[in-house]
Amino acid sequence: MTRSTPSVALGSGDRLLEVDGLGRSFAPHRTVLDNVSFSVGKGEILGLVGESGSGKSTIGRLISGLDRPDRGTIALNGAVYATPRRAANLHGTLRRDIQVVFQDPYASLNPRRTVEAILADPFVITGERNRAQVKGLVRALLAEVELPEAVLSRLPSQLSGGQRQRVSIARAIALKPSLIVADEPVSALDITTQAKIVDLLRRLRDRLGVSILFISHDLGIVGELCDRVVVLDNGHIVEAGPTRRIFERAEHNYTRRLLASMPGGKRRSSNDSAKAAAHVG
Repeated sequence: MTRSTPSVALGSGDRLLEVDGLGRSFAPHRTVLDNVSFSVGKGEILGLVGESGSGKSTIGRLISGLDRPDRGTIALNGAVYATPRRAANLHGTLRRDIQVVFQDPYASLNPRRTVEAILADPFVITGERNRAQVKGLVRALLAEVELPEAVLSRLPSQLSGGQRQRVSIARAIALKPSLIVADEPVSALDITTQAKIVDLLRRLRDRLGVSILFISHDLGIVGELCDRVVVLDNGHIVEAGPTRRIFERAEHNYTRRLLASMPGGKRRSSNDSAKAAAHVG
C-alpha cells in the first residue's frame, strides 16, 4: 500500500527542484522508492537522511540523470526532465544546472590528470578555447574552494582527502549550477576535515546562491548544515520539516531512533564544529 508523503510547503516561486511521486524498483519484489515527493528551494540546503539501504543514493542518481524512475517525475525550475518514459538527459543547460559531488573524491577524479586539467575540463567541454581565459577561471575556482595554486600541478594521489574533495567541489561549481547533489560528500573524511568541508559548502551557498541536496546518514552534520530535513525509511519519506523542528520535536519513531543513535543523543553544537574546523587537516 502506498503511503502518504509528509512535506513542507514552499511557494511555487521558491522551488528549484520538484520531485513528485518518485518510484524505483530493481526487481519484481524489491521496491527501493515508493511515492517520494519533496522540493528543494532556491538557495536552500536540504538534508536527505536515512540508514543504509533507505533509498537516499538512488534518489541522488535519479535527480542527477544517472538512472531513470519507474514512476513519478522530476522537474527543475518547473520543467520536467525525468519521467518513466524519458530518461533524464542532462545536456545543455541541465548539464550546467545540476552537478554532483560524490562520496569518494579519489574515485571520482581521473588519477592520471593534474588538478589543473581536471578543473579546466568543464570550460573546455562547454566551448571555452582561450587558454589564458581557462587558466584564469581555474585559478578563480581554486580561490573559491580555498586551495593554493601549488596543487594545480599535482595528481589526485598527491592530495589529502580533504583537498581532493575540494577539487571535486570546485569542478562541481565551475559552470555555476543551480543545484549540487552532494552524496555523502564527507563520510570518507576525518572529523576535523568534515567540519571544514561543511563550512565550505555553507559559504559557497551563501556566496553563489547554489542549492544543495545533501545526502547523508550523519544527522550531526545535517543538523549543522541543512535548512530543512527529509527523513527516508525503506524507500518512504516518514518525516520532513525545518531542521530545528525535526531535531527538537521529531514526530516519527524512526526519526527519534536516528536522533537517539547520534553520539551523545543530540546534534553537534556550533562550538564543536568551530573547534574541529580550527584544527589543521
